[in-house]
Amino acid sequence: MKTGTLKIFTGNAHKELASEIAFSLNVPLGKATVKPFADGEIYVKIEENVRGCDAFVIQPTSKSVNHNLVELSIMIDALKRASADRVTAVLPYYGYARQDRKAAPREPITAKLVANLLVAAGADRILTIDLHSGQVQGFFDIPLDHLYALPIIKKYLEGKKLSNLVIASPDTGGVKRASKLASEMDASIAILDKRRPKHNEVAITNIVGEVKGKNVIILDDMIDTAGTMCEAASVLKKAGALDIYIAATHAILSPPSVERLNNSPIKEVIVTNSIPIPKDLKVSNLVVLSIAPLLAEAIKCIHDEESVSVLNK
Repeated sequence: MKTGTLKIFTGNAHKELASEIAFSLNVPLGKATVKPFADGEIYVKIEENVRGCDAFVIQPTSKSVNHNLVELSIMIDALKRASADRVTAVLPYYGYARQDRKAAPREPITAKLVANLLVAAGADRILTIDLHSGQVQGFFDIPLDHLYALPIIKKYLEGKKLSNLVIASPDTGGVKRASKLASEMDASIAILDKRRPKHNEVAITNIVGEVKGKNVIILDDMIDTAGTMCEAASVLKKAGALDIYIAATHAILSPPSVERLNNSPIKEVIVTNSIPIPKDLKVSNLVVLSIAPLLAEAIKCIHDEESVSVLNK
């Protein structure tokens, strides 16, 4: 049965994206006060009637990750206590997803912990884009809609009309993603053999596939410190690649990513606005694609009880 009136709310993590989504849906942003107390605790008050409504809270759990996650949880709790019929947490970026298993003894599984927190807060549904690992979907006992930014990235790349194209995966974990784009763009594929001596450090020892004399697109789900992307670009250039582009959904861009990207042989850095990108961030040839239309359409489909999976084609 269809739920009540559609309402869009947002915390402080990415108000610009929330405004874009609300504009696409032709609905006003819901009124809410979300601010810190003097000691840093978060105060939330929903400033309009939400009884029986279908509420969507847009909040990527990016920097500052912990603050934004707690802010989201408190907003969900406030909406449920105000008798919203259904609350969907919209996480354009799902933080803590990189720890999705115990890779070593005595490590936590933070992706599962965050799932538990959101469900405990009262979320009825989750909408997210490009999880770091698909298995995170199984950590929820509520419906989760998983979208991909690949169609948006593909449309942009097709407009560049690149020839002799190779889609490169920076590691074996991204082969499926790269293979899908390569198939749809009639390109070949290359795989880089990546090793991590420790966190945020990377060494690439081998390339599987032919890249000499080719234009290469390195595809990944996120750019954090840019170590992987820049090392991959350097190795590919030494192997004879022509122009090198990198494309990723989530532009985390932690230090020293800006310096690395600006000093690399990368021609263009293609990302989405799943995470707010500071205006003063000086990355050469940075292209930011908007995911607002995709999320707006997904929200409309969920509200109207229609299929969301068609948006990933």
